[in-house]
Amino acid sequence: MEHTDIGPRMFGDRLGYNHAVLVENPRRWLFVAGHEARGDDGAIAHPGDIRAQIKLTFQRLQETLKEAGFTLGDVIQIRILTLDIEAVTTHYDAVTEALARANCRPASLLAQVSALSDPRMLIEIEAIAVQ
Repeated sequence: MEHTDIGPRMFGDRLGYNHAVLVENPRRWLFVAGHEARGDDGAIAHPGDIRAQIKLTFQRLQETLKEAGFTLGDVIQIRILTLDIEAVTTHYDAVTEALARANCRPASLLAQVSALSDPRMLIEIEAIAVQ
């Protein structure tokens, strides 16, 4: 499987994403539903702490990817939904660090929504991965 980064680099280089990712000849696709910062007990962890929720959400995403035989480096698209876009942008380095460690520059969306499935959740991340 080959993929090519496409699109203008304006903010993408600084923010760790691409405007488009062309995938040729993928063998496997993995569509990952929204992940959130849940502890091992299933409860939302770190209420009110967006940075900690970002980090734990990426950890949970990586666990799901690993279970399916994928890594964060296989992710070609992420969607980040949040209740507070200003807080996420303030701590966006936690996002870019997670992606950079995996050499991952996915096509990305960051959007503020009016509600998530649990009022203690501050962020939710969906992903698409290919191999």
